[in-house]
Amino acid sequence: MDVAIVGGSGYGGVELIRFLYHHPHVDQIKVVSHSKANERFSDIYPHMKDHVDLTMESMSVEAISQYVDVVFFATPANVSSKWMPELIKSGVKCIDLSGDFRLKDQEVYEEWYGYDAADAETLKEAVYGLTEENREAVKQAQLIANPGCYPTATLLGLMPAVHHKLIDLNSIIIDGKTGASGAGRSLSQNVHYSEMNENTKAYKLGAHKHIPEIEQWLSKTASEEVTVQFTPHIVPMTRGIMTTIYGNLSTDYSQQKMNDLYQDYYKNDPFVKVYTNNHYPQTKEVYGSNYCAIAVHVDERTNKLTVISVIDNLVKGASGQAIQNFNIMHGFDEKTGLELLPIFP
Repeated sequence: MDVAIVGGSGYGGVELIRFLYHHPHVDQIKVVSHSKANERFSDIYPHMKDHVDLTMESMSVEAISQYVDVVFFATPANVSSKWMPELIKSGVKCIDLSGDFRLKDQEVYEEWYGYDAADAETLKEAVYGLTEENREAVKQAQLIANPGCYPTATLLGLMPAVHHKLIDLNSIIIDGKTGASGAGRSLSQNVHYSEMNENTKAYKLGAHKHIPEIEQWLSKTASEEVTVQFTPHIVPMTRGIMTTIYGNLSTDYSQQKMNDLYQDYYKNDPFVKVYTNNHYPQTKEVYGSNYCAIAVHVDERTNKLTVISVIDNLVKGASGQAIQNFNIMHGFDEKTGLELLPIFP
């Protein structure tokens, strides 16, 4: 298969290329970059020389629809929504790593993202690509809205408890921590070395655009409106996300029963690991991989559940999950091209 990556010069794009380069069902890879058109990819990423040494192209729906089977959008918000309707009409399958198609309510998108929402018809076609939860819908999709990084870690951490009605939905508090690569490759004072190094800071309290995405899927799962308290932090590391999730248990439940429930829930999901025996996952344990590692703690004294969920924000939180969905869309084993072990230390 031939694929195109729109926005290929950013961190999400280069991670897509790292995995797709080794994918047995991918032949040609085109890279589209508005800001870097006609430049050599290896001039931007010299470590790719002799592997992916191509010239980046400008965007053309006609050229893409004629020569590729699948398009990955690794672009900022408010880009893919402009190109997607034409691509969908041309029959090309699309996987969008931005947030343009994650929120089904156009008004909610415009409130949280500050841009005009995608057109209603294309938005209706988009399938939310939280793979482990929406696998059957992904199989039939032409347009995938790949989840955000924080929502991926958070929702995978919460789903077993929510599905089994073990947690008070009005009590959910999410403490999120991310590495600097989550801010993208563009220059920003927020991730300037002098301000990042030996420093940890909270940001966008009550205003992070992943909040409505988390609430949308929780509400769909629970069949009632759910709101959460989410506080993101940026920490001095390159990759990784850790979400520590708290909630009141709605019933008495032992530690062993909770461990068993989580392990059983994800027993058929190859990229979710559930840790027991008092081992709590670290971001280093999923570094560079498509795995999500989870551990749960039942505090019988306070009757609260704590869930620790970690992912690599650029892989399971973005490009890896996109390729996992690509595999499912085309009937491949979902592990294809993704079975790289984490890098440690």
